[in-house]
Amino acid sequence: MARVLVIDDDRALQRALKVALSARGHAVSLAATGEEGLSSIALRSPDVVVLDLGLPDMDGLEVVRRVRGWSEVPLIVLSATSLEDRKVAALDGGANDYVTKPFGMAELEARIRTALRYAGYPPPGGDHVSVGPLDLDLAHYQATVAGEPLELTAKEFELLAFLARHAGKTCTHQMVLQQIWGGAYGAEAEYLRVYVYRLRKKLGGKGGVSLRTAPGIGYCLSAS
Repeated sequence: MARVLVIDDDRALQRALKVALSARGHAVSLAATGEEGLSSIALRSPDVVVLDLGLPDMDGLEVVRRVRGWSEVPLIVLSATSLEDRKVAALDGGANDYVTKPFGMAELEARIRTALRYAGYPPPGGDHVSVGPLDLDLAHYQATVAGEPLELTAKEFELLAFLARHAGKTCTHQMVLQQIWGGAYGAEAEYLRVYVYRLRKKLGGKGGVSLRTAPGIGYCLSAS
């Protein structure tokens, strides 16, 4: 059983989610505004948060930004829009997943399971990963190369950290997408290429780390 906080001002959807998720064994709490949701996260320490972007008092992206200032609770964003820039903004801001309305309850439950599965990040092996001069502080989302800070978005950091934990091995497109973005993104290799391109640009001027492409397969991070 997981503690799920739903932040959404649609009362009908609130009731539907509470009934459906409670029937699946989860303990569900509700909030109708961004401020109420932020307070609930601080007070209740939920295991996962389901967050609507269209809140009455603030943009859901602002909620994501503020939560990520002090918590790594998994955030699953709900939105009535499927615009790519909105989705990218939510994921770059620190959301773990993005679900477009309308959605099926089985799909949402699968997204929650995926978020919970990786909520233990960073892994038990420690809170630092190093590849050559690259050092990643997993607990604080900080990256340095030869002691110099590397400015990364939350998703760029998670992608780099995943590749670093498997340094020297080729990680397939599907493996990376499912681990970092969830099962619904397993076939979106083009989406992943955008993030790899960004990482390469940021790592490009810093020697000692190589992010190589295995054509048609995936990517491998290693010390140069």
